Amino acid sequence: MAEAARPSRPPSTSQPEAVPEAARPLSDLAVGAWGEVEHVTARPAVTARLLDLGFVPGTKIEVLRRAPLGDPVLYGVRGAKLCLRRSEASRILVRPAEPGS
Repeated sequence: MAEAARPSRPPSTSQPEAVPEAARPLSDLAVGAWGEVEHVTARPAVTARLLDLGFVPGTKIEVLRRAPLGDPVLYGVRGAKLCLRRSEASRILVRPAEPGS
């Protein structure tokens, strides 16, 4: 049996598209890093409180300082400084972002 010829693709002349980095928990960011909130995945009451504090999608957050034992962590959010436990920060999904407000 003869194999059917496969049509070949023309060579690509364009640059490959930049693949966006996947969202990860806010608790995974290092001190000095910035992230942009993508989604909050906590119980309804906790989600409502985090949203009230300013952790809304599109908001840029800076990791300012980590306690000596690693928990809690101080974050800069819209000009305010907020402390979150690792368990709370792990429920906020962020994408890496450029420094800025």
